Amino acid sequence: MEGFSSKLKLIFQDKILRKRIFFVLGALVVFRMMSSIPIPGVDTFQLERFLSDNQFLGLLNIFSGGGLANLSIVMLGVAPYITASIIMQLLTIMSPKLKALYQEEGEAGRKKFNQYSRLLTVPLALIQGFGFLAFLRAQGVLSEMTLSEQIINVIIIAAGSILLTWIGELISEFGIGNGVSIIIFAGIVAVLPATVSQLLFTFEPAQIPVYLAALAAALAITYGVVYITEAERPIPITYAKRIRGSKVFGGISTYLPLRLNQAGVIPIIFALSILLFPQMILNFLGSVNSVSIQNIAGILLRIVEQPWIYATVYFGLVFVFTYFYTAVTFDPNTTATHLQKNGAFIPGVRPGENTSSYIARILTRLTLVGAMFLGIIAVLPLVMVALTDVTAFAIGGTGLLIVVSVVIDLIKKVEAQITAREY
Repeated sequence: MEGFSSKLKLIFQDKILRKRIFFVLGALVVFRMMSSIPIPGVDTFQLERFLSDNQFLGLLNIFSGGGLANLSIVMLGVAPYITASIIMQLLTIMSPKLKALYQEEGEAGRKKFNQYSRLLTVPLALIQGFGFLAFLRAQGVLSEMTLSEQIINVIIIAAGSILLTWIGELISEFGIGNGVSIIIFAGIVAVLPATVSQLLFTFEPAQIPVYLAALAAALAITYGVVYITEAERPIPITYAKRIRGSKVFGGISTYLPLRLNQAGVIPIIFALSILLFPQMILNFLGSVNSVSIQNIAGILLRIVEQPWIYATVYFGLVFVFTYFYTAVTFDPNTTATHLQKNGAFIPGVRPGENTSSYIARILTRLTLVGAMFLGIIAVLPLVMVALTDVTAFAIGGTGLLIVVSVVIDLIKKVEAQITAREY
């Protein structure tokens, strides 16, 4: 406790760190104000009835940072930007130029790559905004509008999503942590009091075992995420001795830390984004003026919403995206090249291609454990829903995963800033 209070004191004594924290808090205040401004023509009673016990819209509300609950101007949240990021990173597999831009051209290449993602966000926000508004209008949540009013609403919510993405980018640059993740985190935390009060309002003594099981699962998820996130596999590294003039450099031993879960919470966010997209399309097709299309969309939607199918696909996507994101962000060939250039080697392993293969082999095994764990933790709340019929557990479990991972990342970033200031 003493160490925590001393670190807290260091945070607020450091002028630059204090400014960064206040910038994040200010940006989140602006975001929460935007999420309370509804678009025109909303039937609040119909909206409240429609949102209750709807897992699909509950998950979408997570990505909107709570902005969907009252159909605010930021109802799409950062979902279009996340979709654009997924598309761009998938394109790195097919395009060597994009892969080189992202992995080999340093900070300038990353900035250019991110700019392409932002440009792709604009048409995706317009398409998603149009489809979602058409779906809500068919459900009676929005009143009938003229064509010009519909166009204005689509532009408003697309602009709201782009503005929110820009705020996230500002948090990443002038604040602390990943801005997009912090916005999602803030939205989950903002709806927490309402969720707790709803559970207390509907509390029945017969449900005590269910609540205790949910609490135990939440603690297990929190512990598991922290443990796996912090777990590392050290690879010993030795620097060769070099003589410059009368001085000897190198000859020291250190290690290369490989994290068990190299991808963090990104696979969960990517998997949810992919899962939500077909549901959004099918919900939209179910509202068109064609009986045959409505019937086909209804059948497909019932198949997609089958708990065991949903859980299986969710687990598979988390598993695949863990490997995919690890491959995109960590390249064994680049690491082996850097080690060789700096006169470092792994004892018992030849520099160059052999070192690259050795690191890749260890990374593959580590990622298997991390991907399995992340997939199991992701579907655990869905298993609880199947056993208890309480849909809030699925949304709460997903939110808990994101919250714990973002908090861990935030603590690490703050500690890194404190360490840098001390030195």
